[in-house]
Amino acid sequence: MAALRRLLRGCGGGGAPPGARGYSQDAEGSWFRSLFVHKVDPRKDAHSNLLSKRETSSLYKIQFHNVKPECLDAYNGLTEKVLPKLHLDPDYPCDLVGNWNTWYGEQDQAVHLWRFSGGYPALSHCMDKLKQNQEYLEFRRERSRMLLSRRNQLLLEFSFWNEPLPRQGPNIYELRTYKLKPGTMIEWGNNWARAIKYRQENQEAVGGFFSQIGELYVVHHLWAYRDLQSREETRNAAWRKTGWDENVYYTVPLVRTMESRIMIPMKISPLQ
Repeated sequence: MAALRRLLRGCGGGGAPPGARGYSQDAEGSWFRSLFVHKVDPRKDAHSNLLSKRETSSLYKIQFHNVKPECLDAYNGLTEKVLPKLHLDPDYPCDLVGNWNTWYGEQDQAVHLWRFSGGYPALSHCMDKLKQNQEYLEFRRERSRMLLSRRNQLLLEFSFWNEPLPRQGPNIYELRTYKLKPGTMIEWGNNWARAIKYRQENQEAVGGFFSQIGELYVVHHLWAYRDLQSREETRNAAWRKTGWDENVYYTVPLVRTMESRIMIPMKISPLQ
């Protein structure tokens, strides 16, 4: 065992990859021990089945709307008038999870997160009904004149993350988006299943999702903070907890690109 440790050290196994800041002194030992940890074999099943919540059949849709700068107030007003009606109508199996305007990040942008209780059948049922909803069709026509572009993704929820539930404000929200290397979603999930406990102390963890349709191998983590200073203090506190640095150490190499949006809730958002 000692000989194997010396061999691994000589091969550079203990060096942290770029971006893994503040790695602890026992990093080499932790890395060495990880060689003997059982890993989920991604070939045994689709990662959507291995990583998502099986006790629910909820499907999520996230929408990104890039609004003409001069139309943002009108867009918000129109959205706040129409979308709550769908949220409150029991005939539509969809719920608003959150609605935001981007504060820092891509400007003049709205982000909407929906939950479809019942998975793909619920989504199809909802879309079919919307095709017959004249008020919604008029809303879409009017909205189209305000937009520069729009895109969406269908998401599943990580099994080890919190259920995104309504909360009172005021809060700011951070949407951290990670585009992973293809084939690494299982490894990402294995690491975050252990690490999420380090980010629960201030109830900042709102929800964690991964894409199923749209751009693939994309992860979204949603966090809530009182303000930017609270965000800084909460994130710094995580680095003082033994084990958090290991999560960063093992997940940084899995990421191709990452993005952070700071968002302000719209008036209709259940997440305030």
